Amino acid sequence: MKKLYFFFLLIVCSIYILAQEQIIPVPKPHQLKWHEAELGAVFHYDLHVFDGIRYGQGNNRISPIEDYNIFNPTKLNTNQWVEAAKAAGCKFAVLTATHETGFGLWQSDINPYCLKAVKWRDGKGDIVHDFVNSCRKYGLQPGIYIGIRWNSLLGIHNFKAEGEDEFARNRQIWYKKYCEKMVTELCTRYGDLYMIWFDGGADDPHGDGPDVEPIVNKYQPECLFYHNVDRADFRWGGSETGTVEYPCWSTFPYPYSHSNATEPARDHNLLLKHGDKDGKYWVPAMADSPLRGANGRHEWFWEPDDDDNIYPLTTLMTMYEKSVGRNATLILGLTPDPTGLIPPGDVERLKEFGNEINRHFSSPIAYTSGQKKSLLLEMKQKQPINYCIIQENIKKGERIRQYKIEARVDGKWKTVCQGESVGHKRIEKFAPIETNALKLTITESIAPPDIINFSAYSVE
Repeated sequence: MKKLYFFFLLIVCSIYILAQEQIIPVPKPHQLKWHEAELGAVFHYDLHVFDGIRYGQGNNRISPIEDYNIFNPTKLNTNQWVEAAKAAGCKFAVLTATHETGFGLWQSDINPYCLKAVKWRDGKGDIVHDFVNSCRKYGLQPGIYIGIRWNSLLGIHNFKAEGEDEFARNRQIWYKKYCEKMVTELCTRYGDLYMIWFDGGADDPHGDGPDVEPIVNKYQPECLFYHNVDRADFRWGGSETGTVEYPCWSTFPYPYSHSNATEPARDHNLLLKHGDKDGKYWVPAMADSPLRGANGRHEWFWEPDDDDNIYPLTTLMTMYEKSVGRNATLILGLTPDPTGLIPPGDVERLKEFGNEINRHFSSPIAYTSGQKKSLLLEMKQKQPINYCIIQENIKKGERIRQYKIEARVDGKWKTVCQGESVGHKRIEKFAPIETNALKLTITESIAPPDIINFSAYSVE
């Protein structure tokens, strides 16, 4: 009888543990691809690249471009764009198919204000087509960015047709359907897409925004959706610095990244930066920054006289460590010039960036893994260590809540760093320490930890 009681108790405990594990949020398959990519690029291209003056966003949102035939990239080569992104280590790339002018970079049957209207390539050019094909040629996952929040040609401001009369209301209904038809075009003409990114979101389909989520679900069911008031497959990390705050959890209290009046009062900006370790939904963080952001500049589009404002390599590596190394995915903004090429200085910096990432992290001195609370990393000899990487199996959710890393020095364990969130990847940097062993201890977790990588590096 006693054996039967203990057997019954064991079953109850097992069911309880399984139940506890089942309520831990986990990523969907397309969100796993987001984490695994770690680094991507977004290419911004629009009419005002060709006007010879520095971009002013406020003016660009309200003043249509007078002559759209200034669009004339005589050397356009999307292969060169994608090769440059790949050299940096990007695993996906996104193109602004349309931005705040409303001008479309494809052969649209819905939007007459597109490449059909210009003299370039006799009105037959399709940059979206070229871009997607280039991505597939070089092994990057293609995404499309659709700007519908602003349209200076049609007088759309923050999704809304200006005015309160019947004419404005009718234009609002028309604009919502117009956006839905454009999204259908872009979702059905270019094969499988990695991401559909709505600039500034796609708003509320029950308000001024179009009902685009069902279209994406129907035609691109494995695609990342970013975003509207109902859904965000990832979230903006709270700044355009290419970094996120720490800790940075992949979980969030609701399945979208907009603030919402129906939710309990919380600091939404703080949530964007840190996530919520107790959140019920998987909404991981994005860190984004333009490559040309040095010396007080911050330019997503090519502008004249910005060649000296490319971020230095040291800044880019700091971005990498404070984005990818904090459980976020980093997106760099790249700027094709009026000839249709990524400028040589940008190309060289991207190559340097990819090489430096590899120099830092492609060859660990030692690594291990395991499903336990303490992992020992033995090295063949004593040597200086100044970086560690921890990764947990996020297919089972974020289980780790507190950890510490110790180094064995003169036969004693010395703590070199400690932290909270790990998720897909945590890069820890510390002062170089001479050691022949490191120990990772999970001091707090919500379920048995599953660590797929604990590795050590020595970087000069």
